[in-house]
Amino acid sequence: QSQQTAEIMVRMEDVLLKEKPDIVIIRGDTNSTIAATLVTSKLNIPLVHIEAGERSFNRTMPEEINRLVADRLADLHFCVSQVAKHNLAVEGITDSVHWVGDVMLDALLYAKPIARTKSRILDHLGISPKKYSLVTIHRAMNTDEPERLRQIISALNLVSETVILPVHPRTRKALSNLNIHLEDHVKVIEPVGYFDMLTLEENARLIATDSGGVQREAYYLKIPCLTLRDETEWGETIDTGWNILVGADQKTILDNWFNFSPPNEHPPIYGTGIAGQQIAEIINNSMLHKHEQENRLNPLKGMVSK
Repeated sequence: QSQQTAEIMVRMEDVLLKEKPDIVIIRGDTNSTIAATLVTSKLNIPLVHIEAGERSFNRTMPEEINRLVADRLADLHFCVSQVAKHNLAVEGITDSVHWVGDVMLDALLYAKPIARTKSRILDHLGISPKKYSLVTIHRAMNTDEPERLRQIISALNLVSETVILPVHPRTRKALSNLNIHLEDHVKVIEPVGYFDMLTLEENARLIATDSGGVQREAYYLKIPCLTLRDETEWGETIDTGWNILVGADQKTILDNWFNFSPPNEHPPIYGTGIAGQQIAEIINNSMLHKHEQENRLNPLKGMVSK
């Protein structure tokens, strides 16, 4: 974690010093997010955080620490949900906070018709729509904890349907090191591109995942989701009845695998797909306001001597 973050910081500082951007925009909670946050703040460049305010309230997750630091140092905060906006307010962050929805929904709505036309992943795998479940496992809490991984795979081995498992390199290594057996109906495939992943998600009967992004995509595509974690920062998907926290317990996973029936209601909890447009407008207005203030303080700024 620290080595990766440090390496990103060193390289990013070189880029920022060379390019001298007016602002830096970060999204999410990865190590690249926290690296960009620290470098940008030290160089006194305005920082914009997209997906601000998301909280799992589990500080053992590296992503949670990244979120907390990024939100504390950001100058503009764009929230996916009203809950995220409330989380920031509880932490005393109320200025320059905007609820705009999810840019991931923007991307999905744009890419879905393209994926339907271009992706051939179902034919390639020999599977039919709604005749399989899709599973992704990549978080350290599952891959680095042998008993959790064994429980999850044990559940997958016991379900009576095809399971598609695009395997993360870390997961593949853990499965190999632990010598965990996978039954034939669990089809392990290499990671796939965005269009193929959307196609697999949209046509799945059920999705089981420890990914925050996949949880949201499952919601947008109206696919029931089992989250292989003990908590989630995307609690609204739980509240609406479209997502269930099953942790890494074999019995809990199996109890919900074929018995999970989400409600008919499907509210737009994360916006309507125009987050990017709203973000661009707010950033533009903010920069215009900043420049107007600078010009009032220094009326000679920007004048060229002849």
